[in-house]
Amino acid sequence: MTEPQTSRCGHVAVVGRPNVGKSTLINHILGQKLAITSRKPQTTRHNMLGIKTEGAVQAIYIDTPGLHTGGQTALNRYMNRSAITALRDIDVCVFVVDRMRWTEEDEMVWERVKDLRCPLIVAVNKSDRLEDKTDMLEHLQWLHEKLPHAEIVPISALHQHNLERLEQLIGERLPENEHFYPEDQITDRSSRFLAAELVREKIMRQLGAELPYQMTVEIEEFKYQGRILHIHALILVERDGQKKILIGDKGDRIKLIGQEARKDMETLFDTKIMLNLWVKVKKGWSDDERALRSLGYQD
Repeated sequence: MTEPQTSRCGHVAVVGRPNVGKSTLINHILGQKLAITSRKPQTTRHNMLGIKTEGAVQAIYIDTPGLHTGGQTALNRYMNRSAITALRDIDVCVFVVDRMRWTEEDEMVWERVKDLRCPLIVAVNKSDRLEDKTDMLEHLQWLHEKLPHAEIVPISALHQHNLERLEQLIGERLPENEHFYPEDQITDRSSRFLAAELVREKIMRQLGAELPYQMTVEIEEFKYQGRILHIHALILVERDGQKKILIGDKGDRIKLIGQEARKDMETLFDTKIMLNLWVKVKKGWSDDERALRSLGYQD
């Protein structure tokens, strides 16, 4: 008779500089889109749990904002605090780095993780893109010397290369524990939060460099009427010019953002969605601690 597997459960912080692929990695591990992604740095603003239960192992992934230098607004400070807070009381840390680059912000993360007492795994992302493996081997050796106590795993979050090996290493390092969450729960965040994040993702993917960082989304209504889920989302920007850019010529841009967000919401919530978007100017919100708290940016 087969012996029952030992139940394991614990928290896994996924950390790294902005735009290195943390959210993409978590989405592919979970097998569904939970964390929003874009090519713009600092897309992730909040810590969010992604929960994966497979057999006897429950891994609770913490998707964190990228630790970054520069940008001295209250929002920037909040994101850095969130990432650092995620390193408290964790069981495993996954430090995501780029295949060949090491930046000032990577160094900043390294300073935070090098003395952690929990197991450390360095996930070297986008490693499938390198044609010259010699360069890769030299970089892996350099990482091993810099973080001698870490397990180093080349992966590709986007193409799901070597993710099974990464998950195996994580699972083996989680402590013996009863599971903290029901088997079918995949996040600690509310449906309202996920809806707001999907709207914000579509804006970040559509718009230029500046506006996405001075924009946030608040859900004002989230209710079912029959089989249809009605969602009213308020998009806050800091200046009148940003509002015009966001709405677009004859409302074409805000319409496209709404269409794309609605499609993802219908997949996520598995129901028909009626989505309404409004844009409002709220000057200085991103550098106002009180405004941030009222918008859900709480430590």
